[in-house]
Amino acid sequence: MQPVLDFLQAVVLGVIQGLTEFLPISSSAHLRIFPELFGWEDPGAAFTAVVQIGTELAVLIYFRKDIWRIISTWTRSLVRPELRGHLDARMGWYIILGSLPIVVLGLFFEDAIDSVFRNLWIVATMLVVMGLVLGAADRFGATTKEIKQLTLRDAVLMGLAQAMALIPGVSRSGATLSMGRALGYDRAAATRYAFLLAIPAVVGAGVYKLKDVPGGDNPYGWAPTVVATVVSFVVGYAAIAWLLRYVSSNSYTPFVIYRVLLGLGTMALLAFGVLTP
Repeated sequence: MQPVLDFLQAVVLGVIQGLTEFLPISSSAHLRIFPELFGWEDPGAAFTAVVQIGTELAVLIYFRKDIWRIISTWTRSLVRPELRGHLDARMGWYIILGSLPIVVLGLFFEDAIDSVFRNLWIVATMLVVMGLVLGAADRFGATTKEIKQLTLRDAVLMGLAQAMALIPGVSRSGATLSMGRALGYDRAAATRYAFLLAIPAVVGAGVYKLKDVPGGDNPYGWAPTVVATVVSFVVGYAAIAWLLRYVSSNSYTPFVIYRVLLGLGTMALLAFGVLTP
């Protein structure tokens, strides 16, 4: 019988995932650092990937009209040339092609993602470095382009940036937003594309990692993982409207400060032996 503590831990981790997924602060870093702080086992890459399906389901429901419109227009454009210049038809191709880097690199570096990249020194370093990158991109990036001006080149570049989030601490949304702002897109445009681009990557990774839930590096097993996924969906859906609105229209400075403090704090705890890498 599954220990009650496993379910309590799963609920806490689900809440953490739901609150951090939509912000550029790296949910995977939080799912790596906080269990260590609490004295729990590392939930592992499989648990992290599967639980993220919960928050991505919230995105699918929240953006359901946009997603249906993109799928519908893209599909019809395959046989109707006059639709191929439409933003939704182009967005379909942008999301497909922009997702390729994280798929290819994710498969190529799977072993490192499951082990080496989860080292807390790497996670803490990425929190600080990519936090500063996000701050610089937001501070110095031009704000001249809207979502309708998105090009294939820029879509793929943001896809390459997203692929960096295979390393915990980078942040999928943070990396994509950084590239978007550096390319001159306003926060609303960068945010919208970042969340749409994440759907195939997150859902695909979660489904792929289902095979590792009963074993591998997941210490919890099926039941707690499912509980954490459901909790992450509920919390994520409750928070998504406010979080998306805030991220798209406000400065990223609070997130930059938080990332740097969390990264430096984690380094200090590692240096004093409070945490183990």
